[in-house]
Amino acid sequence: MGSLKLTSIRKAFGTHEVLKGIDLEVEDGEFVIFVGPSGCGKSTLLRVIAGLEDASSGSMQIDGQEVATVPPAKRGIAMVFQSYALYPHLTVKDNMGLGLKQAGTPKPEIETRVAEASRMLSLGPYLARRPAELSGGQRQRVAIGRATVREPKLFLFDEPLSNLDAALRVQTRLEIARLHRQLKATMIYVTHDQVEAMTLADKIVVLNAGAIEQVGSPMELYNKPANTFVAGFIGSPQMNFIEADRLGDAQAKTLGIRPEHIALSREAGDWQAKIVHVEHLGADTILYLETEETGLLTVRLFGEHRFAADEIVFATPDRSRLHRFDAKDQAIA
Repeated sequence: MGSLKLTSIRKAFGTHEVLKGIDLEVEDGEFVIFVGPSGCGKSTLLRVIAGLEDASSGSMQIDGQEVATVPPAKRGIAMVFQSYALYPHLTVKDNMGLGLKQAGTPKPEIETRVAEASRMLSLGPYLARRPAELSGGQRQRVAIGRATVREPKLFLFDEPLSNLDAALRVQTRLEIARLHRQLKATMIYVTHDQVEAMTLADKIVVLNAGAIEQVGSPMELYNKPANTFVAGFIGSPQMNFIEADRLGDAQAKTLGIRPEHIALSREAGDWQAKIVHVEHLGADTILYLETEETGLLTVRLFGEHRFAADEIVFATPDRSRLHRFDAKDQAIA
């Protein structure tokens, strides 16, 4: 079991309040990801859950038991950091089993758990090596294995892939997803990378300035953002925002349309536009347009398209996919 319930969690450093009353429930076995811009409080919240920081106020329960005053080692939590935090003089096998050894776990059980974790993470050929003999991706897998052998109630990941190059990030992301399915464990993961969040999470928690903006599945946040902050943060390229009165909508302040929900034509359409710049990405073509009605507009077309800068085209939004926001930047149903 590994459920988590946070109630009115606040954290202040002096007069600066970093967490402003966090209420959140994580079900047993869920993969929950905290996302948000730098300084939003996501890593601080993770450290409070781990017990590395004390909450200034509020309640925290793991499996129904209050743990706010319980030492980190007694919370049943294992944490994987951005830095691998491996002991350079120990082998992979000894790094993975060290925590169990320090806890007095019998040697045969340590051997069994390390063998199982190394099998799941494909670390068998590297057990006798030291960290300096491993790639960055292999070191991060060892750090994940060290957490796995402890069989914790909660796995906590603090931006574990940020030190890896793009190819290794994808590979390690797949390994973490596979590990979650195999272990059926509760995982809480911090990242600033929305692609990681969208591809890994059962539930995403969007944080901004120490408060939760919205909680939901990846597609709930994509299709029904609660406000302009979530709408602009989730999705790449970012949603286009247009002043509603420029399009004759007196009920909303802002209209939003995602770049992939705009069609482009050379013959006719709703908005005549001049192409400012084109990005040919192979699988996608990203165009930046200037229109009288909307100002700068981003359009995403799937596949390769032969458009060029300074060309005149016509853009037509899918009006069934328009998002409307009020004067307080909240979504209008």
